[in-house]
Amino acid sequence: MTDAGSSSISGASRLGASAVRPLQRPAPLRESVYDALTEMIIEGSLQPGQHLVEVELAGMLGVSRQPVREALQRLHNEGWVDLRPGFGAMVHVPAEDEVDQLLAARGALESESARLAATRASKESVAKLREMCKSGTELTDTGDIDEAVRANADLHRYISELSGNKFLADFAGQVDRRVRWYYTPVAPVRGQASWREHGRIVKAIADGDPDRAAQMMREHTERTRQAYHEAAQSQPTAPAPTPSRTRRRSTT
Repeated sequence: MTDAGSSSISGASRLGASAVRPLQRPAPLRESVYDALTEMIIEGSLQPGQHLVEVELAGMLGVSRQPVREALQRLHNEGWVDLRPGFGAMVHVPAEDEVDQLLAARGALESESARLAATRASKESVAKLREMCKSGTELTDTGDIDEAVRANADLHRYISELSGNKFLADFAGQVDRRVRWYYTPVAPVRGQASWREHGRIVKAIADGDPDRAAQMMREHTERTRQAYHEAAQSQPTAPAPTPSRTRRRSTT
């Protein structure tokens, strides 16, 4: 006869070491640094093409250089930052085809989300969507672009949740941050037109018209894509970066 302790040990042995998972610990500092730098890129505090100096970022965030270095490597792996020999780290400058690919993916995911939402949304959900549209419109009127961009992302995220398809909502969420980055520069241009389009999407959802909801969402995403390209064409070409080894901090 075996006691409870030996029974547990033998059970663990049968499971094998690969089945034993360590306890979760608090997120390491590099995760917080990663999140902070990502938000700074999205919001434009760190501009495309900007040289990223580890010691400056560490001082700004109140951390050592090591978590900054680790966060920059992860940002590079995910396409937010470019690491160039002799130049160091720089905020990635999106190519036009990247925007097309991202918004094509977004259009496919969110048009399906809108279609499904139109078959499932309750009166309470529709009321919340309308309130979100009202809030976004007011933020745009007051010129609070950062909050308007967040409101835009929140509305799209909620429509994805209303689809009732967890995987669809998860996939849509994965592109959310990148869409915010591309959308922020064109938010002032899109302005109220974007929120009027949101209103038409919400109306189609409220009317229980899945085909129209999907169509409105596709057209909405296409207008954002066009606005991004128009804004990009109007911007002057950024100067070539200076190698980090010759970079000097200004003393003036």
